[in-house]
Amino acid sequence: MKSTNVMHVTHLVSPHERWHMQGHRGGVMWLTGLPASGKKVLASVLATRLFKDGIEVYTLDSVKIRGSLSSDLGFSRNDRRENIRRAAELAAIMARSGLVVIAAFIAPYAEDRARARSVAENFHEIFLDMPLELCEARDKDDRYTRARKGYVSNFTGISAPYEVPDNPEVTLSLQEIDSGSACDILVEYVKKHFVNFT
Repeated sequence: MKSTNVMHVTHLVSPHERWHMQGHRGGVMWLTGLPASGKKVLASVLATRLFKDGIEVYTLDSVKIRGSLSSDLGFSRNDRRENIRRAAELAAIMARSGLVVIAAFIAPYAEDRARARSVAENFHEIFLDMPLELCEARDKDDRYTRARKGYVSNFTGISAPYEVPDNPEVTLSLQEIDSGSACDILVEYVKKHFVNFT
């Protein structure tokens, strides 16, 4: 139920003033793809590179969110929707503070990703395009195996759908390039869309 007694507070420091002081825009880089497609690894490598380049950056992923803000949620359709809503709202708040937020979430439903885009001013969807069979081969936690045996329900790619993005800002085929090369592409993308602004 929505709160009806919350008053909006106008901040005296605008996002643009923060961006000029920090030397870059805030925004959200939303990494999406099947389980074990390389989202968390790429997010970590990218964040390290950007930090070394003087960009204020933070990563959000399902482990951080489901272990805290979404610890009360499961994996039903409604719970997945709410989990992504919470993650997106947090990412948007952090981005307004001037951070480049790298959000690494499966976010399997296009509707939920569209809602995430709608709450952040500077949102960029990055699709990690990895075939299901390669994701299964990369899965060190055997989640796919357990899902195929019926031990895990509502598992994306097996017993729950993944809706491929129609028009992401960037598509990375990690079967053709390694995470280092993918990181190079995204570093240049950030420099173009977050650092070189007016």
